[in-house]
Order: sequence, then structure tokens, then C-alpha cells
Amino acid sequence: MNVQVETPEDLDIDDGGTSGLRSGVIRLLGSWRLAGIAIPFLVLFITLSVWSGPFLSKTNLINILDQQSAILAIAAAGTLVLVAGGLDLSVGAIYGLATVVSGEVAEHHSAWIAIAAALLVGLGVGLVNGMIVAFLKINPLIATLAMSFVISGVALRVSSGNLIVLSQNSAFYKFANAELWSVPSAVWIVLIFIVILGLLLAKTSFGRYVVASGGNAEAARLAGVRVNQIRIITFALSGLAAGLGGVIDTSRLLSAQSTGGGPNLTFTVLAGIVVGGTSIAGGEGSVPRTTIGVLFIALIGNGINLLNINELYQQIVLGIILLLAVSIDVWARKRRR
Repeated sequence: MNVQVETPEDLDIDDGGTSGLRSGVIRLLGSWRLAGIAIPFLVLFITLSVWSGPFLSKTNLINILDQQSAILAIAAAGTLVLVAGGLDLSVGAIYGLATVVSGEVAEHHSAWIAIAAALLVGLGVGLVNGMIVAFLKINPLIATLAMSFVISGVALRVSSGNLIVLSQNSAFYKFANAELWSVPSAVWIVLIFIVILGLLLAKTSFGRYVVASGGNAEAARLAGVRVNQIRIITFALSGLAAGLGGVIDTSRLLSAQSTGGGPNLTFTVLAGIVVGGTSIAGGEGSVPRTTIGVLFIALIGNGINLLNINELYQQIVLGIILLLAVSIDVWARKRRR
């Protein structure tokens, strides 16, 4: 008989105060993780403000948010996947498929049909990923890597390997480019999406079950958490986010290509999540911290461009930062034990 967990607190076990102490340690580590990304972000922001005049301009800051909107959405959902104990390496391929699907449909149908088609494709692929991982018990790294090849092949078939260039479809273009208070709608859409996922992870029973599933899946199952269902939902959200990102960028640029995402986008998303302090072992993560992590990486790229520094150094810096982030995660998990 399954025991249903009515509230997140039901996952705590009275063990003579040990669980309370563990919770205190976890909260402390969470605070250090937040400081670990927020402080470098502020230092970099202030440094670029001093060294580069154009950096602090409204145009440049809005451009950073606009250009990173797709990455921010995908990374926010990817945080839930990683916290639940999974890993999604197919987001770049799903993004590419969503771009060509939305582009092809927008050429012959209304903007909203094109948007819905791409979102449904992303959601559907995410569900398939989740079911493969949950029911076939295939390692998520291998499963989603294999799926990325399949998805890329489908995207290539949909676009016939061609760059899709859209005419000035005003309704589709406005989806990501309409402005409110001089800020593109893509930024507002992604902001709403991030807030929803952030609240979902931090303030709901579902979010607590996500953490439990990644922290100790067997204990979560014994407590009545349907771990497989939780992980499937997180993969579905990841696919939906990749679809949303693909639609946003197709709308922004009025062009689409099956290879538009790929490994580079996947790496950038994963780097932002890990740099934001989400544990690669699962059970720990925060959507706001991921957001700061993605923007931190974006500031590095923007600063290098503004200061005319060789882009080679951007890759070196990102690699070092990622190694440091993973090292800190390993250290934090050892301290928690």
C-alpha cells in the first residue's frame, strides 16, 4: 500500500534532532551557494560598469536580457531536471526542432498555430525523454544524448537542411519583439516563465518532491512520492522550455535552422545551471541562482566583446569557472555528509 505524502514536511523523519541539524546545514550551504554566485556577479557587473562606458547603457543591458531569453527559460526548467536527479542533454536539439517547426508552420498558418505547434513538439519530446529514463531505467545522460541525435535528424528532415527565412509576419514577429516599457516581450515572457518555475520548485509540494527525488530517490519512494512521475514531469517541462526558447528566437530573428541550438546551447545551459549552484548529484538547486548563473556567463561574453578581448579567453574562463563550480559542489556534498 502506498503512503501518500500530504505535505512536504512529511518527508522529514524524527531522528532525535539529526534531521533538524541536517536541514540547518542544507540551508547554510544554500546561502553560501547564493553568495557564491551573487557576489562574483556583482563584482563583474561593477567592474564592467567602470571599465566600459557602453556596458551600463540601457540598450546594452536590455540586449543582454533579450539575447539570453531562450537560454534563461531552458536553464530554469533544466534546473528542475537536475534537482530531481536527471540530466537533459537534448535541449539543444529540441530547441533546433522547435525553431524549424515554428518557422515552417508560420509560413503557411497563423502565428499562434506556429507557436502552439513548437511548444507541443517540445513538450512531447520532453515526455518521451522522461518516460525513457523513468521506465527503461536508462542513464539520463545516455538517453538524452541518444535522443538528441534522433531529434536533430528529424529537425534536419523537417527543414530539408535549409535555412528557413520568414517574411515579415507581423503577428509572429511581435511574439518576441513587441515592447512594453522599451523591454521586448521575449524578456517579459521568460521572466514570467522563470517566476512560475521558481515558485514551483521553492514553494510547492511538487517542488519538495522534486528535491526529495533527487536527494534520495529510495527514501522518497518509501515516503509515497511517485519519483518516476516527478522526473517525467521535469523532463516534460525541460522540453517545453526548449520549445519556448526555439519559438522566441525564431520570432526574434525571423529565421530558423535545424542546427541552431546543438551542443553549444546545451553546454551554455548546463554551465549556467551548475555555476548557479545546482548540485550535479541532484537534490539541491534554485531557479533564481540559475538565472544569476546564466547572466553571469552572459556578462563575461558581453564584457569580452566590449573590451575587444580575444574570444578564445571566454572559453578558457568559462571552463575554469565550470570546474570551480563542480569542485564546490563536490565539497559541499562531502560537508553535508
